[in-house]
Amino acid sequence: MFQDISQIYNKIDNMDKDLKEIKNVMKIDDLKEKISQLEKKTQAGDFWDDNQKAQSILKKASNYRSQLENLQNLDESFDDTKILIQLAEEEKDSDALKDGWEELLELDKKIQSLKMETILSGKIDNQNCLLAINAGAGGVEAMDWAEMLQRMYLRWCQNQKFDSKILELQPGTEAGIASCTILIEGNYAYGKLKSENGVHRLVRISPFDSNSRRHTSFASVLVTPDLDDTIEVEINEEDLRVDVYRASGAGGQHVNKTESAVRLTHKPTGLVTACQNERSQHQNKATALRMLKAKLYQLKQKEQEEKMSNLVGDKKNIDFGSQIRSYVLAPYQMATDHRTDIKIGNVEGVLDGDLDEFIFSYLLAQAKNH
Repeated sequence: MFQDISQIYNKIDNMDKDLKEIKNVMKIDDLKEKISQLEKKTQAGDFWDDNQKAQSILKKASNYRSQLENLQNLDESFDDTKILIQLAEEEKDSDALKDGWEELLELDKKIQSLKMETILSGKIDNQNCLLAINAGAGGVEAMDWAEMLQRMYLRWCQNQKFDSKILELQPGTEAGIASCTILIEGNYAYGKLKSENGVHRLVRISPFDSNSRRHTSFASVLVTPDLDDTIEVEINEEDLRVDVYRASGAGGQHVNKTESAVRLTHKPTGLVTACQNERSQHQNKATALRMLKAKLYQLKQKEQEEKMSNLVGDKKNIDFGSQIRSYVLAPYQMATDHRTDIKIGNVEGVLDGDLDEFIFSYLLAQAKNH
């Protein structure tokens, strides 16, 4: 609840500034022109000759229209709320003022989300993504933690109304999972989730320890873009080693009884991808190839900034001192991002997929540093 009317107007001033900043970054006239040009392409007689390219153009046009519509809707709602507050103040209607304040808070969340999308202006930020989780130090504890992370990201996808699909999963020896790869599809999926790259640490009273002692577990998260046909990555067939095997874990009778799972190894780099979720060996290979393409693209980008060993060979240890975020459930409750120092006391909410504050804070900090 607000303290006084000045707090309401301070909030309005800050939201006004954010909307102006968004409009400056989005360049509304340029955005309308981009939409117009893309719509002209869809009207061409040969538009559907290349289905993948056509789908890419439609997706891009949809993203641009969505940005524009979101901004226009926010502008209208913001104006309506300001009028409501002004009338409530004039009539000294405290209930209406309270309603106006609540509407401002909801609108501010939407403004911050749109602000984040304008920050995500990189070439591949609007792509879908592949999120891989690997259990680290901690044995069965770490495998259980890896499964908790899998659930956390799947819940985040539900909250965002993103589509998610588990492409590969290796069950843990006693509980949890050793690893998994999730395909996540939605506007700016990669741009948002790239903030999750790194080691995640859990501190809790172990459910596997008969003495109820506190344990620390680790798991790593690697996020790569799921590239569409506008990004070209060349892969030579002779550079690939293809292994087929019988899938393990969930997937039904077909998955468990046929050697349909495929693992690809890129010999020059040592990068490995695997897929077991599709119905046929051919489909699994195509998906694994798509995953490999994403990893190679990201590797190429990182080569200009750091040594290749960060993705291949000498990987950062998944243990103490290397974590980007800690989730403490005992002796107190706190989730802390060590890059931004953002702390959230509602750890259960975070584990239920409420990650936006962590994601936005990290991306805003990155934008300010560049």
